[in-house]
Amino acid sequence: MNRPNTVSVDILDKEYQVACPPNEELALANAARYLDQHMRDIRSTGKVIGLERVAIMAALNISHELLALKSGDNPIESSEEQERLSALNSQLDEVLYQLRQLEIN
Repeated sequence: MNRPNTVSVDILDKEYQVACPPNEELALANAARYLDQHMRDIRSTGKVIGLERVAIMAALNISHELLALKSGDNPIESSEEQERLSALNSQLDEVLYQLRQLEIN
């Protein structure tokens, strides 16, 4: 069985170490950049204060995008796409958990 790799990602100028399945490093880096951009956009409005709130709003926005894609004209049908989305969702959960831990400490 392949062991996960540890990958460094930067989100809102903070570095996080995230476990990642082998050969998924690029996908994780892309997901982190996508999340980082969403969080920067939300923070730049000045309406949402606090890292955790920004992260939650970004997660809600990204979840909404995902659900819209699933229910649209091009539903995600292949098991490979489902697995990929599930892995990205798990990675997002891990980053959000680490963000919450930073705010607690």
